[in-house]
Amino acid sequence: MGMSTHVVGFRPADEKWKKMKAIWDSCNAAGINPPPAVRQFFQDDEPGDRPGTEVCLGPAVTPWTDNCREGYAVDLTKLPPDVKVLWFYNAY
Repeated sequence: MGMSTHVVGFRPADEKWKKMKAIWDSCNAAGINPPPAVRQFFQDDEPGDRPGTEVCLGPAVTPWTDNCREGYAVDLTKLPPDVKVLWFYNAY
């Protein structure tokens, strides 16, 4: 089993996040799908109880290599404006 490295953004729970989560929870309680804008906000992923949302960074993150090193380059100018934290992690 190998190890892989990941870079994701994190959007902390602000007032907009709390409103969107309330809509999601209300729709779930009513047995209906949340509106497309709410599903898109959470990237079609159940918000759960975490105080924020992981955000795919897409074109802002590219693989990087130089001699005996490899990793990822993060273009800060391409980050979504509501991403406040970057998570770098290794998974097995």
